[in-house]
Amino acid sequence: MADETRESEDAAALGSHPQGVQGADPAGSHGEPAGLAGVVGRTVAGLRAERSWSLDTLAHRSGVSKGVLVALEQGRSNPNLATLARIGDAFGVPVTRLLEGAEETAVRVSGADAARVLWRGPAGGTGTIIAATQPPWAAELWRWQLEPGEKFGGDAHAPATRELTWVESGELTLTVAGQRYQLGPGECVRFPGDLHHSYANEGRGRAALTMVVVVPPAAT
Repeated sequence: MADETRESEDAAALGSHPQGVQGADPAGSHGEPAGLAGVVGRTVAGLRAERSWSLDTLAHRSGVSKGVLVALEQGRSNPNLATLARIGDAFGVPVTRLLEGAEETAVRVSGADAARVLWRGPAGGTGTIIAATQPPWAAELWRWQLEPGEKFGGDAHAPATRELTWVESGELTLTVAGQRYQLGPGECVRFPGDLHHSYANEGRGRAALTMVVVVPPAAT
């Protein structure tokens, strides 16, 4: 997502950051992983164990440093959206799998309380993941609100990732592989998510978007 250097990502992932997982509680009173941070840590460790991956392997596949992964698995980090997206891409699972653990039922009904804000813009915009289907080829359902001047994105996702975005209201500027596209209310765009891309609100009013991200299976 955000086009950051490795050093800045590590700092953001380990500390308090406006794009950190909302509601994360880094550790309990006895040093045990607690709250959402604990769930993320246990899920990442479990997915890694299922695949017999070392921390070095996951670091190489995700582009997230080993130090951040260690802190995350110990429940000491408050990972930002970029970090979660990279780890999800490496495992071939939606971000919701990292936040909620394994699915227990084939049919699941979730309410508004299950949605999580994973991005907050400097002017009050939000990026909220509502739900996702199970892998392989999981689909994430997002709703974004961008205030004037706000922007998110930058990185390319894993190969074969696809994105589909519908502009509910306002104006959206989408940049894919260096080419800009202007979209207005009611317009929809689809494109390969494995290209560098970003979303921006260059208009005067709020832009509301509905987005679907299709996550491919992890590379073998």
